[in-house]
Amino acid sequence: MTDRSTAHTTFTVVRDYKARPGRVWTAFADLEQKRRWFGGSDAEHTMDFRVGGEEVCNGVHEGVAYFTRVEYLDIVPERRIVHAYTMDMTTPGEATARRISASLQTLEFEATDGGCRLTLTEQGVFLDGLDTVAQREHGTRWLLDQIAPLVED
Repeated sequence: MTDRSTAHTTFTVVRDYKARPGRVWTAFADLEQKRRWFGGSDAEHTMDFRVGGEEVCNGVHEGVAYFTRVEYLDIVPERRIVHAYTMDMTTPGEATARRISASLQTLEFEATDGGCRLTLTEQGVFLDGLDTVAQREHGTRWLLDQIAPLVED
């Protein structure tokens, strides 16, 4: 039998972008923009960006297949996005995907003198040692870094 475990955490990442909030917002709200920084060009990615809508992204990283499913819970244009999401993974040789985490994520967009401050807060549960808090926070920070070249002049 597989060991079962849960690790709960909350982390916050703040990024300042030299772009107005609307440009940063669009990086999350528009599928073509999001594809440029999240999931890579080879990933299968769909998005229904509305409250109750779903986003799905399937991709492979270093031979491991990842499946992310998002449900949008609250959207305030150019101010806030709240969504719940799950991640599953399948390693080479596995026939069935395994759930690695479930999270609630809040994105807040604030105008600043220099552009936009994005505050991302994630409340997550990481399952069975298949993902860790440190890995998720590192990956989140890396992804947010990918947005700057897309939105900044």
